[in-house]
Order: sequence, then structure tokens, then C-alpha cells
Amino acid sequence: MRTQELAESIRVEARKVLVGQEEPLTLLLVALLAGGHVLLEGVPGTAKTLMAKTLAMLLRAEYKRIQFTPDLMPSDVVGTQIFEPATGQFRLRRGPVFTQVLLGDEINRAPAKTQSAMLEAMEERQVTIEGERLPLPNPFFVIATQNPVEYEGTYPLPEAQLDRFLFKLLIDYLPGEVELEVLRRYHRGFDARRLDLANLRPIMAPEDLAACREEIGAVTVEDGVIRYIGAITQESRRSPDLILGGSTRASVALLLTSKAYAAAQGRGYVTPDDVKALVRPVYRHRVILRPEAEIEGLTPDTALGRILGRVEVPR
Repeated sequence: MRTQELAESIRVEARKVLVGQEEPLTLLLVALLAGGHVLLEGVPGTAKTLMAKTLAMLLRAEYKRIQFTPDLMPSDVVGTQIFEPATGQFRLRRGPVFTQVLLGDEINRAPAKTQSAMLEAMEERQVTIEGERLPLPNPFFVIATQNPVEYEGTYPLPEAQLDRFLFKLLIDYLPGEVELEVLRRYHRGFDARRLDLANLRPIMAPEDLAACREEIGAVTVEDGVIRYIGAITQESRRSPDLILGGSTRASVALLLTSKAYAAAQGRGYVTPDDVKALVRPVYRHRVILRPEAEIEGLTPDTALGRILGRVEVPR
């Protein structure tokens, strides 16, 4: 399958730059193929920005980065009309959102008004400036990051905006041996700020995505697997560990990403294992733990693990 060939080539080429981040990179690619956006959560210095830049280079896509701050205005993101005295006319200054791969760094540091501007761009693939609707490039893929430790001066994303992200990926510290390989690479001269020197070979052009998505659309899903996805969502709503379970949008996201994941593995059909592999990244930001579950030390991931344990897997 074409999708599998491209996905494997991207993983192989990315190893020139990324160490120990193959699973997050694969899920980033799955989200892109499924037409969604990704929220990366991890402490600073865990290669979140490097992953986004690397993927953009491998896709031969235009890449821009926005550093979100408390004083960032919506016009700083989407753009604005500027009056030019020389001509006596207004000129549109497009913001950094007009790109193909956008990294929103520390998105939870922006105030609600700026977050809502990003929400329209992510969901509608367009922005509105002075009443004029402007389409965004195709593809338009947002990778947003947030720091799970430092909350001073932040504006937590509301559930409605979290729901716009297809995946939430947790980026943890690298294992000891893997981190040693990172140190050796830097010792040999690797510089994350000079990816142009890493000899990365572009694998996929943005226009190739249409062919991959057509292939993904043809992936078959048996009724038993569809019922399995529905049962997981229903069980999340009955879970004693959760105040809020998965929405219908969560079920749809799980279905579409499972098809993309299966195609990236070279299969024309979805298995229950595909679904199980994606439940946590799809649901962990869409469910809310009960206070007593948090006191017990539960996390969304452990609660979702309990849910998977209670739902019968189709044969």
C-alpha cells in the first residue's frame, strides 16, 4: 500500500534527527492523514518542536511557529487589515496561521479570545478578518504544545477546544540509554537549529496526501469493530471513574484514526488491536476524572485502561 510505504519511509528518514520518538511521530502522521490536529504535552526539552519541524521538512510543507503568550492578540495569529497612507487603501497582512504545518508553542498561555481565533482556524480551515472569510492552505495541520508542570500565567484550554484536537500525545523523558545516543549525536556535531545540515530527504509532498486519504477511505471496518468502538464510548459514559465520558465526536475520531493507522501498517482492514492502540490518545483529553478518582491517584489513561478491560473484544 502507498500509505504504508510513505509512512515507513518517513519513520526511517526521521531517525536521522529524532531518537526514541518513533511512536509519537507515527501518531502525528496518523493524525495528519486523518485530517486532524494534535496536542503535545510534555516538559520543555523533550523534542516537541523538533518533531514538528522534522515532519514539516519530510512533507515538504510550509512550516511556521507561534509562541503563545498572555499578551498575544487574535490579529497576531490570523492577521489584520493595515492602512497604507501612500495608496489610501487597506492591505491584508496575513498572520502565521496561513501555513501548512503550524506549531503553536505553549498554546495554554494565550487568553481565551486568541484561543477562539485558533479554534475557528482548526475546525473550519478558514479565518475571518474584518468580516471576510479566507480559506487556509491545504493541508492545514496544527501541532500545539503545553507544559504539564508550570501553570502560572496560563489559561487552561476549555473542553470545547480540547475536543478539536484529534490526539493528545504525552511526551515523556527518554530512557537512559536512548538519551545517551542523543548526547553522542550532539557530541558529533548535530544541531537541532540547523536541520538543513541533517540531510533530510523529503518523502511526501502535500499533494500526495490526497492519494493516501483515498486509500484510507477504502479501508474496511467490520460491523463488529464498529460496535466495539461504540461500546468503548458507551462504557466511558458509565465509568465510575469519570464525570465526563467520550462524545460522539470521540467515537468518530477513533474510527477515522483507526482506518489511517491500519493503512499506515499496510492493511486494508481495521482490527480491534488498532482501536485499542488509539483509545488513549483519542480519549485522554476528552474525559474528566471524578475528584475521588484523582485522590486515588488515577489518571485518564488508567481509567481508560479499566474501560478497555470491561469491554468485550470482538473476535
